[in-house]
Amino acid sequence: MSDEKVDTDNSIYIGDKPFMNYVTGVVIQFTTKEAKEVIIKARGKFISRAVDIAEVASKRFMKDQIKVKDILIDSEEFQNKEGREVRVSIIEIVLTRI
Repeated sequence: MSDEKVDTDNSIYIGDKPFMNYVTGVVIQFTTKEAKEVIIKARGKFISRAVDIAEVASKRFMKDQIKVKDILIDSEEFQNKEGREVRVSIIEIVLTRI
């Protein structure tokens, strides 16, 4: 899962771009692109940021229009630059129209 991109499948990958860029991305998916669901995806240190983005989008910008439908957690293992096996946590927050 790579950071900082928006897929055509209504997934938003959280990275270190400015916070409001991601909130705006969620709002645009629901309004302009008329998505029924948007999935916010994050790994490792960006997980808390993904939660904050979901909360701001659903409770401030699109209050009474969208809600958290599901939260999926997992972890994946990969090799880092030094060749060591590293396990990183993953979260997917599914937002849906009310």
